[in-house]
Amino acid sequence: MTHAAAADGPLVELRAVRLAYGRGEGATLALADATISIRKGEFIAVVGPSGCGKSTLMKLVTGLLPATSGDVLVHGEKVVRPIKGVGMAFQNPTLMPWRTTLDNVLLPLEVVEPHKRQFRARKAEYAEKARALLASVGLGGFADKYPWQRSGGMQQRSNLCRALVHEPEIMMLDEPFGALDAFTREELWAVLQDLWMERRFTCILVTHDLREAVYLADTVHVMSARPGRVSETRRVDLPRPRDLERSFAPEFVDIVHALRERIARARVAA
Repeated sequence: MTHAAAADGPLVELRAVRLAYGRGEGATLALADATISIRKGEFIAVVGPSGCGKSTLMKLVTGLLPATSGDVLVHGEKVVRPIKGVGMAFQNPTLMPWRTTLDNVLLPLEVVEPHKRQFRARKAEYAEKARALLASVGLGGFADKYPWQRSGGMQQRSNLCRALVHEPEIMMLDEPFGALDAFTREELWAVLQDLWMERRFTCILVTHDLREAVYLADTVHVMSARPGRVSETRRVDLPRPRDLERSFAPEFVDIVHALRERIARARVAA
C-alpha cells in the first residue's frame, strides 16, 4: 500500500500484536493482543505498571523488534525492518562528551539519508538550522559548549533538538524527563509542547508520570500488567496550550486520578 492510499487511515497501527522473548516453555510473553491506532500528528502517551511492555511497543513500531504475531503498520504498510523518519530521545541524553552541543545536534544529519550524502556540501545550512532549533528551546548561547559544561535539563533540551533536527515524522520518547528534578521536568513539558505545536510530528511518549502524560498527550493508552495489552484508552480533551496552573484544575486532576486507579487495578490483577 502506498502512503497516499493510507492517507485517510491511522499513521501507526498495532493489530492484536503479541511478542514473546525466547522460545518454548522458557519464553516470556511481554505483549498479548496489543492494539493501538495513532493518527498522523497525534501526541499519545503510554502508561502502565513497570514491566508491562511500554518500551517494547516503541521497539515494535520502529521495527527494532519483530512481532511474534499480529501486525505493526506504519502508513498502512507492515513493518518488517527498521523504519526511516523516526526521532528518538531517552531518559539519559546520551550526548557525546567530545562533541559540542551544536555537533551533537547535527549528528543525525551526518548519519541519516538523504542528509548524510549532502552533509558536507550543506553543512553551513544545516548548522544554521540546528542553531535555530537550539534557540527555540532556550539554548541559543550554548551551541559551542560541551555536554559536561551544562545542566541535566539543558542536556535534555539538546537531546530533543538532536531528535528533531532531521524533521522526523514520528518522535519516540522513552521516559525523556525521568532523571530530572520536578521543576526542570515541568519546565521541559512546556518546551516539548511548544515544539510539538509548532511542528506537529506524531509523538509516542512512554512515561510513568501521569501528570506528564495528561499535560502533553491528546490520548493516553493504559497498559495492563504483563503480558501487556491496552486496557483503556483515554482522550484528553483539554485546550492547548496547557500550562502548569491548569495541571491543578479539577478536570485535569480527575483524569490523573482515573488513570492512577486503572493502573492500580492492573497491578492487583497481576
